Amino acid sequence: MIPELGHFALILALLLALVQSTLPLIGAQTGNARFLAVARPAARAQFLFVCLAYACLVTAFLQNDFSVRNVAMNSFSQLPAVYRFTASWGSHEGSMLLWTLILAFWTMAVSVLSRRLPEDMAARVIGIMGLVSVGFLAFLIFTSNPFDRLLPAPMDGRDLNPLLQDPGMVLHPPMLYMGYVGFSGAFAFAIAALLSGKLDAAWARWSRPWTVVAWTFLTMGIALGSWWAYIELGWGGWWFWDPTENASFMPWLAGTALIHSLAVTEKRGAFKSWTVLLAITAFSLSLRGPFLVRSGVLSSVHAFATDPARGAFILGFLVVVIGGSLLLYALRAPTMLGSARFSAFSRESLLLVNNVVLVSALGSVLLGTLYPLFLDALGMGKISVGAPYFNAVFVPLMVPVLFLMAVGPLTRWKGASLPDMAVRLRLAFAVAVVAAVAVPLAAGEFKPWVSLGVGLAVWIVFGVALGFADRLKHGGTLFALPRGFWGMQLAHLSMAIGIVGIALVSGYESERNVKMAVGDTAQLAGYTFTFKGAEAYEGPNFHAARGHLVVTSKGGSEFVLRPEKRLYNAGGMPMTEAGINYGVLRDIYVAMGEEIEPQVWTIRLFYKPFIDWLWFAAGLMALGGALAASDRRYRIALKDKGAA
Repeated sequence: MIPELGHFALILALLLALVQSTLPLIGAQTGNARFLAVARPAARAQFLFVCLAYACLVTAFLQNDFSVRNVAMNSFSQLPAVYRFTASWGSHEGSMLLWTLILAFWTMAVSVLSRRLPEDMAARVIGIMGLVSVGFLAFLIFTSNPFDRLLPAPMDGRDLNPLLQDPGMVLHPPMLYMGYVGFSGAFAFAIAALLSGKLDAAWARWSRPWTVVAWTFLTMGIALGSWWAYIELGWGGWWFWDPTENASFMPWLAGTALIHSLAVTEKRGAFKSWTVLLAITAFSLSLRGPFLVRSGVLSSVHAFATDPARGAFILGFLVVVIGGSLLLYALRAPTMLGSARFSAFSRESLLLVNNVVLVSALGSVLLGTLYPLFLDALGMGKISVGAPYFNAVFVPLMVPVLFLMAVGPLTRWKGASLPDMAVRLRLAFAVAVVAAVAVPLAAGEFKPWVSLGVGLAVWIVFGVALGFADRLKHGGTLFALPRGFWGMQLAHLSMAIGIVGIALVSGYESERNVKMAVGDTAQLAGYTFTFKGAEAYEGPNFHAARGHLVVTSKGGSEFVLRPEKRLYNAGGMPMTEAGINYGVLRDIYVAMGEEIEPQVWTIRLFYKPFIDWLWFAAGLMALGGALAASDRRYRIALKDKGAA
């Protein structure tokens, strides 16, 4: 009866979400204290029942209850326990239940941590998040029930997709969903402010830490997905501009613009309309992700194969959420006119340019992702928009953003002197130009994009250093600086590190496809690869051929790589497990192809310079986000406003 208990818990959660989404909003509008008081208990009770439902689903997977259709289609008796647990979100139904659980968690967190907010504002925020919960709970119960029975029950399951049987998939979906769903907080605060008409600095201050936390989780989720693709798919890449990758990248771009816009609204009371629109955009793009991967409109290694009827439900939900939000935005637009004034060269103006360019870059990604789908839907044929388009359009748009990253934090609010700034940054510019020329030449081949990337990275590093110098010239120590300042500078520094990694791996990576028999050798980037053969290997739910390659560097040091070619027992699906030797300055990557004849294999060899800098940069960026969100001034400000 555990699956039935889970289904019943979802129904109760939906009823609670209906209460949470109506009574508090009515109470906020009418001033009814009893209705206002319903918001927090309803949010917490809804979270408990969604938790119960998810626990029931996990129990069904761990107990191999193949009478549940979801379990039978996505698990297998030989599947290791950790992957039986992650299989609970490896299907469409399970992933949507995880999404709903995380949404309930965010709502509960707002209910617990909003005690110092005005009661009407808290009720509106919780009520709006309840409306979103109603949509997803209804979607689960009426179109995607994760507890549907399959009778008679099969003897065994079909197994979890082998692509998902990887340590990266243990953390990637929850982190990504924490980011996606986390923007519901920023969205709810924005809509609540529109409903109340109180678009002031206090609203921006309340919204900002929630936005930064969501952005931080999304950063980690995207990075983990990139790392998973690198180690699991056997092609040696880290970003393919896949439509589903873009579906996570677009809300990240909108969230980045939103964080900067919130800073201006909080500090100067400007950009109110920008900030509200970006909050709506970030969450709308987060909702668009599930539509893309569940509607059947695209093919991707990340997409779920589901029927278009579910996509139609999500599309209708998108229309209601986005359309209703934009209508309210249009009605309230006259109240969002700011009175703050600033000069043409000021921190406000530079942040405005930053937002315009980020939104333009977002638009380029959106166009490249949706245009092929529109053509296909109109019967005008199928086209593929890939890396050449995005590299030609998106990358140049990001250059001014990266350039301003060093200038903006050094510029005063309201107005600054451009000649003075030029004098301050002349040394940084000179060193950046020298590095832009010297590094590619030292690598053996001058490449313009590598030169540009290295120059921008050095430029940003100098900007970060000058930012710290400005803060310390009046005394104090590094560790006495506010966490918000540390977070901003670490995020900017991480961009410099990531740019170096992207530029060098894109410019100087190399690969070879070779046929190797036992004892054969191959050369790549100064390394000698010797194939010692392949041996049979039995895994818990697969059997594999495990290769043995000895790699020798120019200096004579050796290491062993053990790539695998797996065949899974349940479905017979072949998979490649790469052998990787990680290093600070390079990765050596080997993937096995097909066995042409006994002990003769096709093998792909890769040399990846500085690729691990990408994931180090992402980790540093996430650390910066965590520090910024935990800045003490937000808690003090909330306390003061609550007391007032």
